[in-house]
Amino acid sequence: MLQTMSNFPRYAIYYLPPPGSVLDRFGAALLGYDVFSGADVPFPPEMLEAVPDWAEVTTDPRKYGFHATLKAPTALAPGLTEAELLWACATFAETPRAIPVITPAVQAIGSFIALMPAAASAELEQLAADCVRSFDSFRAPLSAEDRARRKPAQLTPRQVQYLDQWGYPYVMEEFRFHMTLTGSLPPDRQQELLGRLREQFAALDLQTLAIDRIAVCRQDSAGERFRSIGQFQLRPML
Repeated sequence: MLQTMSNFPRYAIYYLPPPGSVLDRFGAALLGYDVFSGADVPFPPEMLEAVPDWAEVTTDPRKYGFHATLKAPTALAPGLTEAELLWACATFAETPRAIPVITPAVQAIGSFIALMPAAASAELEQLAADCVRSFDSFRAPLSAEDRARRKPAQLTPRQVQYLDQWGYPYVMEEFRFHMTLTGSLPPDRQQELLGRLREQFAALDLQTLAIDRIAVCRQDSAGERFRSIGQFQLRPML
């Protein structure tokens, strides 16, 4: 049975760059928010000069912090606790696995811009699928409100199936790893900002990125931002 309302706090399993890393600082500055400390971060002056409404452009992704979703936000299932979720993440991280290594690239995805793999990665798709399955027991039943918010009439039949099965439509073969940099943009604006963000990212000279950790992030209420409450290094296969 569907719940009648959403509950808080909500928890998500994300990939977050290592705290203080070049990529972490890049994303935090562009979004104006540090997901680890919960503090505001000044926008890059050159972005504000070139794009005066940059704060508005990044309003939506700022709430989540610079991240890639591996298990979508959800309230905890009845009877389960935050401590149990953190313990499950620690146990998951201790299981040896192939660590995905991607070539990151700034790309358009739908109507927004994100940092994405330049090529498909079977290891990354497997990690995301493992997260969906392994942590699904912690997911509260999908509320009627949250199901409607996903606009099932606009989803494919497979995506609707995944929404009802896993609480989120973009999983398994529908999954696309992305670290969002903007909100929704009209096509002409997207092309303008795509070039500028590619220039910003190129300055990092980040040729490869190991997706070698997971994080638990918590949102305390609908008006609050997500904040990291635990990070877990994945154990590589020997």
